[in-house]
Amino acid sequence: MESKRLAKVFKALSNERRLELFRLIYDQCKLEESRATQDGKGCCEGIEKAFTMACGCLNLSRSTISHHFKELQNAGLITCTRQGQTYMCQVNEDYVDAVRSFLG
Repeated sequence: MESKRLAKVFKALSNERRLELFRLIYDQCKLEESRATQDGKGCCEGIEKAFTMACGCLNLSRSTISHHFKELQNAGLITCTRQGQTYMCQVNEDYVDAVRSFLG
């Protein structure tokens, strides 16, 4: 991954609350992937679940969490797509791997 893109990723993760939020999303997606392997269902259950969880865990308003989600999306760390009335949230593993590779 090019340095400019990596700098954008690190900038997004430089905010303490955003880093905590990304970790919550990442852990939730890994948990859902584990469940999907066991029962054949899809990955992350949706952004609404992550919002609710983040509000409780991080003690932040929905608007602040929404802003952090948008920053993570703009950096390419997560992708969010609409499925009906639900937004599905997925961690971009390519970016996570690029960060690991850079640090490794």
